[in-house]
Amino acid sequence: MRILHLSDIHFREPDCLEPATDTDRPYRTVLEQDIVDLCRDGKHVDAILVGGDIAYKAHPDEYKAAQEWLEALAAKCHCPRESIYVVPGNHDVDQKVCQKALAVSNAQEAIVRAPDANRSRVLREQLRDVEVGRSLFLPLEAYNNFAASFNCNVYPSRPYWFDTLELSAGLKLRLFGLTSTLLSGLGKRDDEPGHLYLSPLQTVFEKDRDIVNLVICHHPPHWFVDVTQVDDDVNSRTKLQFFGHEHTQRCTRDPAYTRFKAGAVNPDKRELGWRPGYNLVDLDVIDTGAARTLRVTAHVRQWQNAPEMFIPVKDPLGNNVWVNNMAAPEHFPLSAPPSVATIPEPHLPHTKIAEAAHTTADLAANTVAKLEATMSTPSTRNLIYRFWNHLDVSDRRDIALKLGLITQEDLAAKVPDSERYGKALELAGSRGLLMDLAREVEAIEQKQ
Repeated sequence: MRILHLSDIHFREPDCLEPATDTDRPYRTVLEQDIVDLCRDGKHVDAILVGGDIAYKAHPDEYKAAQEWLEALAAKCHCPRESIYVVPGNHDVDQKVCQKALAVSNAQEAIVRAPDANRSRVLREQLRDVEVGRSLFLPLEAYNNFAASFNCNVYPSRPYWFDTLELSAGLKLRLFGLTSTLLSGLGKRDDEPGHLYLSPLQTVFEKDRDIVNLVICHHPPHWFVDVTQVDDDVNSRTKLQFFGHEHTQRCTRDPAYTRFKAGAVNPDKRELGWRPGYNLVDLDVIDTGAARTLRVTAHVRQWQNAPEMFIPVKDPLGNNVWVNNMAAPEHFPLSAPPSVATIPEPHLPHTKIAEAAHTTADLAANTVAKLEATMSTPSTRNLIYRFWNHLDVSDRRDIALKLGLITQEDLAAKVPDSERYGKALELAGSRGLLMDLAREVEAIEQKQ
């Protein structure tokens, strides 16, 4: 599997709307050419990870330009457009909304003022409150309208997203896209490390021997007030880590994980040490059984002036590629040795309540697993993309009403469309209505 890691693209209107005078365009063009050249080895890009700061001031036109560029780039490196994954950065937070909406300030300040031991509980309570929870995500509305196309929109009941991809030799890759910007936009918390907050609610990375966890987040751990817990959770629970924000190219290799920090695609030219960069990462599963290994081979690329091109950041031994082999031994069910005597289970009275409790628990676990499997397939991600990009507002509304995915009461509620229809799509998956949804979408597409 080949992953392209980009971050900090910083599309800025009105400049990005005028290609003839967009001074960042030449650097993006050279980047495109460099990626295509690296892919001449016969491997195409399977997924594009964009680590935030897609826009510069969260203007809708900036996201329109970003989507057009990302989809064109995906086509050039033969990556399906629905395999683009995004997370928000501080530039994806609408500063005007933060400054004008008192509810946003109040929600953020409640988290900031909470004692360290209670901060996670305060955030959980806010996310569960309909009005307060939406206030936290209000500055991300333009970003969410863009991210919905790639099923990466976030809202109070889904503060982060995840998806699962197939690797090989029994291994799967589970992607977690975190929202590091819940406290961004006010109080100068974006100015220096240690003032933002992620919380344990976003680091629930369940470990499974047959699953490789990958995390993508705009801010590196030291930008959070809960830096120790975030760093520990990320390092102990994920093998692949992708961060942005700091505009520096870094690759950290550890026996348990590989961490990447992306240089900006379009850093501010006034920055000291201005140098665009990106990462192209190959994942290969080597051997099987106890010797199964995940091999990471990375092209860490940075800009060179005169002549203009991207060149490799060499590893400490002077190699053009960075390689890290991480153990991923195959998991086999444990079987009891023949010599061990079977211990009879204690007799417990059978009750319908106990049976119902066990049945309900099993069904809940199976439902979550089935929903994840359903929503993670390429065909479902393609359907979600078409739902957002090929239908207008009235089409989405009519289809969702027809399939019983929303009600008139839902439409009357003050909910962003990215949340309203994001939940409707999840409901379609859990109710087994994705085929019906696909037929409705296709019927409208044929009329266009």
